[in-house]
Amino acid sequence: MAPPPLPLFSPSPKAPPPPPWLHGSSTQSRDSAPPVPPPPADATPPKPRTHSPKSAPAKKNTKTTAKPLTAGVPGGRTHRAVLGIIRRVRSLELSDAPSASSVHDSNAGAAAAFHLPIEPSPPREPGQEVVEKAKPRAVPWAAARDEGLKVALRREKKPRKPTRAETELETDELDRLRRLARGMGRWARAKKAGVTDEVVEEMRREWASGEELAAVRIVEPLRRSMDRAREILEIKTGGLVVWTKGDIHFVYKGSKYQQNAKHSHTFVTNVHKGSLVKQNVRGEADDAFQENDQSICGQKDEEPVKGTLYEREVNRLLDTLGPRFVDWWWDTPLPVDADLLPEFIPGFKTPFRQCPPGVRPTLADEELTYLRKLARPLPTHFALGRNTRLQGLAAAILKLWEKSLIAKIAVKVGIQNTNNEQMAWNLKHLTGGTVILRNKDFVILYRGKDFLPGGVAQTVIQREAQVDDEQVKEEEARLKAVDSLQMVGELSSDEESSVGTFREYKDFHADFVHANTEKSNTMIELEAEKYRLEKELKDHEWKLSILNKKIERSNQALAKLRSSWSPSEQSADRELLTEEEKIMFRRIGRKMDGLVLLGRRGIFDGVIEEIHQHWKHKEVVKVITKQNQARQIMYTANLLEVETGGILIAVEKLTTSHAIILYRGKNYRRPAKSSFSNLLTKREALRRSLEVQRRGSMKYFVRERQKSISELKRRLRYVTRQIRYRTP
Repeated sequence: MAPPPLPLFSPSPKAPPPPPWLHGSSTQSRDSAPPVPPPPADATPPKPRTHSPKSAPAKKNTKTTAKPLTAGVPGGRTHRAVLGIIRRVRSLELSDAPSASSVHDSNAGAAAAFHLPIEPSPPREPGQEVVEKAKPRAVPWAAARDEGLKVALRREKKPRKPTRAETELETDELDRLRRLARGMGRWARAKKAGVTDEVVEEMRREWASGEELAAVRIVEPLRRSMDRAREILEIKTGGLVVWTKGDIHFVYKGSKYQQNAKHSHTFVTNVHKGSLVKQNVRGEADDAFQENDQSICGQKDEEPVKGTLYEREVNRLLDTLGPRFVDWWWDTPLPVDADLLPEFIPGFKTPFRQCPPGVRPTLADEELTYLRKLARPLPTHFALGRNTRLQGLAAAILKLWEKSLIAKIAVKVGIQNTNNEQMAWNLKHLTGGTVILRNKDFVILYRGKDFLPGGVAQTVIQREAQVDDEQVKEEEARLKAVDSLQMVGELSSDEESSVGTFREYKDFHADFVHANTEKSNTMIELEAEKYRLEKELKDHEWKLSILNKKIERSNQALAKLRSSWSPSEQSADRELLTEEEKIMFRRIGRKMDGLVLLGRRGIFDGVIEEIHQHWKHKEVVKVITKQNQARQIMYTANLLEVETGGILIAVEKLTTSHAIILYRGKNYRRPAKSSFSNLLTKREALRRSLEVQRRGSMKYFVRERQKSISELKRRLRYVTRQIRYRTP
């Protein structure tokens, strides 16, 4: 039996302590320092370093002990933490080192400690075969670390697909064309409608003048997908886009310009005639010019089918609805061009609808939100650019609803007089669906809970007709049985009753259910208008009563403020001034710089005190008021003359206001008391001004409300006469 393995470092007191270089310097970080290579065998251990007292570091415990892997690692879950775990795993492998017979000296043990997982090989006898031992199990991240790789999963970048120019043209020729494109300073501008016929003709004129390249600047919304713009340009012009700079495509006319121009002209003509119905979106664009029977972004029959199963099914469904919209500015699949569908369909009518028993046809808020979220990732089915004559589009939508709950219609950009509201209204009345979203970009229609596919609707109609025929046959059989019986009592054939018969059911439907004539509809509209007018009149009268109550409260507040104000009386002994004196005082007052400004508070005790302060140094005072009406200005001037005891000289019109000039008089004496108890205070004057303004605004609204009530009463009398006239 083999002896048990001995530890690498024996705790025997006879064994010398391990050298310090075996575990690294005490001042070196265990987490960041790489392993120190072992010294040669004949090297002596290094002497301990001496430190000056000034730079002596803190003393650390250099004693190494085996720690479990679950011990805390400084730095958390970082690269340093991973390195710390690796060192701990190696220390565990070091503690489980081979037996003492395999350890020759301490240097070999040190080498084993710092070159794990390499183990020292045991001695072998001559002629003995070398048996490879199984290497110790490495940690999962060790291989990636040894190879210099990071343990991080990055998102793989999709490889860029080469363009047609890169696949068809040689590298030297492509570089030459791109250098030529860098010097171009003119380009055609594509409008919002996309690459129209005018843009194509302008590019052809550029090529016909001898130029090899023609530049086109793409604008919104086609600029959102420059790859799609490149495909459209190559399809319509027959050229190759050799370079793209920002929002400008540089198109090369190609070596076979005349042939490509003829094919592209035929292609555009066929698209406008609506003769191309089947289109394959994922195909290559150049096949459309080489084969007449190929679809718009066509694909040869022998080529493998591209795209996912969902994309192929969507394309197959849209191919059955109509021709595609080639100028589509978003990604594929291309929607159906609704403008190329027929405007009128003979015999078209809104389909029959019937809701299942116990199901309400209306949508709840949660259902509407769910349908809008469902419609967001769906591809666009139609692209529409006209407001009326949409019977062909309605028929295509009904066909689409047999396989899809939602029809998503995009409004074409760059077409004048498009109205999404009118589009939605016409489609709703033609199809009977529900508009769940409408804005300037999309109109989304839900087929409704009462939608029936064509086959199911015909089955329901036939079943109802069959039930009616059976009821008619039962009624005829009942009448024959009644005729065969003898009459009871005095009841004759003319007095027979129709209670409980099919004829009574028919009469009831004819009188009440199917009585939707023009006269009955007009009466219903008149009754609804009368009810609306009565309700609106009642609301106006209620609001008028509230305004009258507010005016009464405002009058009470003003009366309370007026009770604390008692104006002074005009003095009977007044001074008389000559005309020359009045003219002189008027000129003085107009040239004066100092003035008294009347604000929204009007005349109160503070204004009178300020006028007397002016008269303390001058004989004339100028008062500025912002009032506009002549009656109010003269009332203010006369009130100032009475309250101050002065003489009114003149009222002058200024640019934006009026000036009131007052003379203090020859026998002027300053009043003994500084406060005037008969006038309002500053706070009371502000309250009076607010109440007057509030009452004035409420009186204005009362007049407007009374006019509305008079108009409603007139309309109500007219509607009442119409109902009385039409009532039999």
